[in-house]
Amino acid sequence: MMLPNEGYLLRIFIGESDRHDGKLLHEWIVIKAREEGLAGATVMRGMLGFGAHSRLHTFKIERLSQDLPIIIEIVDTREKLEKFLELIDNEIEEGMATLEEVKIHFYRSGQKPDR
Repeated sequence: MMLPNEGYLLRIFIGESDRHDGKLLHEWIVIKAREEGLAGATVMRGMLGFGAHSRLHTFKIERLSQDLPIIIEIVDTREKLEKFLELIDNEIEEGMATLEEVKIHFYRSGQKPDR
């Protein structure tokens, strides 16, 4: 798969315990992104954060949060990401999604192309 030099970054902010049909929401989103042929996805777990409810979610020894922040990042073309957002939008009850322009320096699998 080739990506243009100008792409877009979709960031989805949700909670670690958020679910979709019994499955962890971040796992469902990544699997859906793969099914839709997006270039790739990465899930990161936050140490501290708050969202629309202003509840503090933190990772501390004395208070282990069961709902740490999760960020899913996906880079692809604007058109593919907007189509993906339409597909998942109604399945996410709480959170935030952002879309921003990025410059893609390289996108490669490490495999040498056949000559």
